[in-house]
Parts: sequence; structure tokens; C-alpha cells
Amino acid sequence: MSRARQGDADEVSGGATDPAAGDRISMNRLILADNQAIFRAGAARVLALEDDMRIVAQCEDIAKLSTAVDGFRGSILLLSSSLRADLPALLNRTQMLGSHVILVAENSEHVADEIAAQLDGIVCRSVAGPDLLDCVRRVARGQRCVQRANITMMQVTDNVGANVRDRLTPKEMQIVALIVQGCKNKEIALQLGTKEQVIKNYLRSIYDKTGVSDRLELALFTIHHRVLAEAAAKAGNLIQMKTA
Repeated sequence: MSRARQGDADEVSGGATDPAAGDRISMNRLILADNQAIFRAGAARVLALEDDMRIVAQCEDIAKLSTAVDGFRGSILLLSSSLRADLPALLNRTQMLGSHVILVAENSEHVADEIAAQLDGIVCRSVAGPDLLDCVRRVARGQRCVQRANITMMQVTDNVGANVRDRLTPKEMQIVALIVQGCKNKEIALQLGTKEQVIKNYLRSIYDKTGVSDRLELALFTIHHRVLAEAAAKAGNLIQMKTA
């Protein structure tokens, strides 16, 4: 896969200066494409703290992704497989534009060899912040960073996730599912046919059982534990069936 020239990258990004060392920092321009708002928010929070990272676009659907890819050439695209993009066509397009693609695969997903060979990087959705940063920087340097071993390892029994799943009541699991979808307390109350204060009470119990302190941490904790994420997804599907 062709790589953007360093001079071109510096020209479009402008670079940055490390005030301590007086050195020029190469700016990595990032496009976050994921239909899960909570994951985008978590990734953005990790990436935005770094001096060499700049998020230039966030996309929750294919239309916005298409616009961002064309508008920000020479960028690094963090693309969730759940967005269901036409990967062969997208990879051809990003190659022509001098951009790179890192696929964020679902925890138990198998990435076809022919697709994996064309990607600049692969990480699983439960990737830790430092590992995500390392992958982005490797790709920016023209290296490939494929963590397919991590995806396979996620299929091993997740004791922490299983213990939390077993502690949550069916109603609490439904609330977790809606939190992961990015719903606010008022929206959750409407979907579950109850009052907003009741949802707040449930959340306090959920936070105690999971050991988190807010809804963003709860969503990220759920996403990072496969068995808990699967249980939440099933609960979410049941809600959709009831409200359809």
C-alpha cells in the first residue's frame, strides 16, 4: 500500500512544536468512524490528550465517512467493522488518497486474510488506550500493526465480564444495553416505561456492581468485556422487539 510523503503530511497538518525540546512534532490527523457513539467518545478522549494526534472528523455512518475520507487526504482512518463499509472499495480509495486504515474489529470477529493483507492495522474493540496509540503511531511511520492475536485471545473465557453479567438483573442489563447505545436517562425511562429517577436509582446499583463511576466508564467497561457486551446486545435486541 502506498504511503503519503512526509513532506505532504507536514504541509497539510502544519505540524506542531514541542515547547520543551523545541522540536517539530509530526501531527497525525485522525478520522474516527464508528456507529457506536460511546466508543468514539472513549477513543477521542484517549487520542486528544496526545500532542501528535488531531481528530479531524468523527463519522457515525457511511455518508459522513465518505465525505471525511475525500476531505482529509493523508489521514489515518480508525474504522469500525460494525459500520459495514465496503472494505475493498474503501481501501482502494484511501490508497489513492494517501491515507491509512486501521480496522477496529469486534472482539470475536474473524477478519478475512485477503482483507487483512490490505489493512495498515487491525485492533480489537477492547484495545487498551496505550495499545491504540502505539498502533496509530506505528501506522503513521509506515509500519503495519496487526493485533489479530488479541482478537483470538478475546474468545477465552472472560471471568470478570461473566461475574458482572451474573450479578446484574435483567432490568439492569437492559439499562446497560441502552447506555452503550448512547441513550440518556430520559430516553431510557421512556423505552422501559418508567420514570427518570428510577433509572438513576438503577444506575447507582449498576455502578456499584461494575466498579465504575459514570456512564462513559460503564459503556467502555461493557465493550471491553466480551461476555458482558454479548449479554447487553441480547438485552438490547429484546427491547427493540418489544417496541417494534
